[in-house]
Amino acid sequence: MKGSPELGRELEDRLSSLGFYPVELDWAGSRNRPILRLRIDREAMDRPVSLDDCAKVSRALEAWLDEDERVPERYVLEVSSPGVERPLVRDRDFERFRGSRVRVKGRKGPEGPRPGWEGELVGLEGSGAEAVLRLRFNGGDEVRIPREDIEGARLVYEWKR
Repeated sequence: MKGSPELGRELEDRLSSLGFYPVELDWAGSRNRPILRLRIDREAMDRPVSLDDCAKVSRALEAWLDEDERVPERYVLEVSSPGVERPLVRDRDFERFRGSRVRVKGRKGPEGPRPGWEGELVGLEGSGAEAVLRLRFNGGDEVRIPREDIEGARLVYEWKR
C-alpha cells in the first residue's frame, strides 16, 4: 500500500475534485495500522486552509478509503494545512511564494557539499527537474541552485516583535 502509486494518483484526483491538492503525503505506522498524514492546500489559493476544509477532506477521503481493499481496515487519516513553515514542493509553490524567506536543504552546492541555504526566494527558472532556484541572501548576493540538488525547501516563518 505504501508503495502504491495508483493509490497516490487516485488520492490526488479525489482531492482535486474537492478543490485541493496534496502538499505532502506521508505513510507512517505499521502494515496493520497505517497512518496516512496528508497536508493539503487549496487549488484556488484564495485563502488559507481552514479547520472546516480539513474536516471536509477527511470525511470525503475516509468514505473512499474505507471501501478500498488496498487500505487495511484499521488505518488513521490525519489531514492538516501545510502550516506557516510549509514545504515548497511544486513549481507553482515556488512562484506563489516569490519574495518570501525560505530555507533550502541541498544535496550539494555549486562549490561542493553544503547542508543548506536561507534567503529570499527570487524565483524558479525553468520547470521540473531541469529548473534552477534563485535565492538572494541578506547581503544581496544570489545563488542559483539546480532543482535536482534540492532535497527540500520550506517557508521560514518570521516572528513579528
